[in-house]
Amino acid sequence: MAIMNFWDGLRMTILDEAHKSHYSIHPGADKMYQDLRVLYWWPGMKKDIAEYVAKCLNCAKVKAEHQRPSGLLVQPEIPMWKWENISMDFITKLPRIASGKDSIWVIIDRLTKSAHFLPIRETYPVRKLARIYVDEIVSRHGIPLSIISDRDACFMARFWESLHEAFGTRLDLSTAYHPQTDGQTERMI
Repeated sequence: MAIMNFWDGLRMTILDEAHKSHYSIHPGADKMYQDLRVLYWWPGMKKDIAEYVAKCLNCAKVKAEHQRPSGLLVQPEIPMWKWENISMDFITKLPRIASGKDSIWVIIDRLTKSAHFLPIRETYPVRKLARIYVDEIVSRHGIPLSIISDRDACFMARFWESLHEAFGTRLDLSTAYHPQTDGQTERMI
């Protein structure tokens, strides 16, 4: 085993040969490290190999072509009936009114674009919001098949999930930091 701690030119020659030769066929960083560590060693070798492979344009192209795309955006289906699919979000941090309410819960029918703007307190527990939801939305329009919402703590709560599981409603949460998923509600706000 040769111990190398200098001669960057020699390092690059070794990396080039191990990665680009006709016999190696552009191995990934892990495979290349496993192959080279038998013959060579230098401080930071694994990091150097990972950086070298990451900068290889051929590998980047092939990797992009062969990997399954992560997080592809899926267009929500167009609803067949009104109030079958809804979206919801909160407008918070508003000035408090006399009744103590400081937020608005926006619930929109995705087909007709009709909306309910429900005044609430930001501090309402999930059970209170569920009661308002049943009284204001379910009693007027029935139980929706699906709800699109952001990842607000309220919508992620186990009680909220259990309620909709009992209703048979599918909860579709938007991708984190991607407000376009819930674009209809975001535009309304």
